[in-house]
Amino acid sequence: MTKYSKQFKLSAIEAFLKRGRGFRHVANQFQIDPTLLRRWVVAYQQHGRSSLERRHQRHSAEFKITVLHRMLNDRLSQRAAAALFNLGNSSQLGRWLRQYYSDGLANQLSVEKSSTRTMPKPSAKSSKPAAVRNEDLSPKELLEKVRMLEAENAYPKKARGVRGGEAQADPGSKEKAQLITALRRQFRLKYLLIAAGLPRSTYYTYFGDEGAEDKYAPLKQAMRGIQEHHRGRYGYRRMTAALRQKGHVINGKKVRRLMGELDLKCTVRPKKYKSYRGLMDEASPNTMNREFAADQPNQKWVTDVTEFKVAGEKLYLSPVLDLYNGEIVAYQTDTRPRYTLVGTMLERALEKLPADSKPMLHSDQGWHYRYPDYRQRLKEAGLEQSMSRKGNCLDNAAMESFFGTLKSEYFYREKFESIEQLRAGIDDYIRYYNHERIKMKLGGLSPVAYRAQAA
Repeated sequence: MTKYSKQFKLSAIEAFLKRGRGFRHVANQFQIDPTLLRRWVVAYQQHGRSSLERRHQRHSAEFKITVLHRMLNDRLSQRAAAALFNLGNSSQLGRWLRQYYSDGLANQLSVEKSSTRTMPKPSAKSSKPAAVRNEDLSPKELLEKVRMLEAENAYPKKARGVRGGEAQADPGSKEKAQLITALRRQFRLKYLLIAAGLPRSTYYTYFGDEGAEDKYAPLKQAMRGIQEHHRGRYGYRRMTAALRQKGHVINGKKVRRLMGELDLKCTVRPKKYKSYRGLMDEASPNTMNREFAADQPNQKWVTDVTEFKVAGEKLYLSPVLDLYNGEIVAYQTDTRPRYTLVGTMLERALEKLPADSKPMLHSDQGWHYRYPDYRQRLKEAGLEQSMSRKGNCLDNAAMESFFGTLKSEYFYREKFESIEQLRAGIDDYIRYYNHERIKMKLGGLSPVAYRAQAA
């Protein structure tokens, strides 16, 4: 065991008290155990510099009983009791406690008292101190003693039963921990540790997970339910927000750790993008200029067309997305990329548009958006048209992001037998996307919930 000088201890204590840092931080600076530093600080606050003196004194049985009674009556830990009575090592209180419950301290106290008497006193009735007589113990102390004795009797019996009746002088720490675990349903852990003479930290080294209840069990159950409902689409950030909405106060780092323990992973695949080269006809200017933020609903819209392949057939999707909250305002599906795919989508979007709203509608340079009927309808509705530069998908990144999310979270993870099954699934997913799927940039709300909150 390393011996530290008085000056070294004082320097470490003053560093902790002056800097206001934690025990672990200061202990790392001085390269000592944080538990040791805590013991020094508590003792110093109780007794000042006298707590730094090295102590090699023997304590009387009366002193030991006084310490133990104070510890039991005030429900002090061994560390707190050691600091209160300026004891160098708190582990000796465990030995004193075992002696106390086995009446060893009472016998020692009787020997000490008899050796100090100069002459007998016949008229006085000899008796044991009130501190150790069973009839003078409080109900709480008597119950503690009974439980301790029961544990002390059960522990060796269990040890003999495990070994088939054979005795062993000094079982190892792991074997002691196994015996304690087998008896934990019958006796409290602290009594078994005293009976076995095993430190608590050593026990948890072997059976920390098996001996303690999982305090995160309800939280883990909630996480499994959320991940199952969202079909593995949530990472730890969305999981954290969803848990907080359910009333759980938890940190994102803990959620990530628990998801790792439960093997709950976001199974979304990275999206794949293939650029489309538009026709070389006239195009509208890129008025959007990648400024995808909007201050209010129906201020900026984006649109595009994407393709799905199922069972040798194709399905095309044309949606309109509001950049204010990422909500899908309207959409249309078709088995052919004809103009009615985009034209019907536009009419559905305009039906939901308030009379006083005139959003900018951005798209790529696809032929649908250069079609005369499409341009004329935008002009009649008073919408400003914007187009990406040729072959530049980043100019419409917001819409491409939605397509990537849709395909990664839904299309790539499912198996479809027909186009109709895919069409119905897309309807379900867009409803889920608008009403249930939360976004971190929206404060953990779904697009519809965010719009309703702002209203």
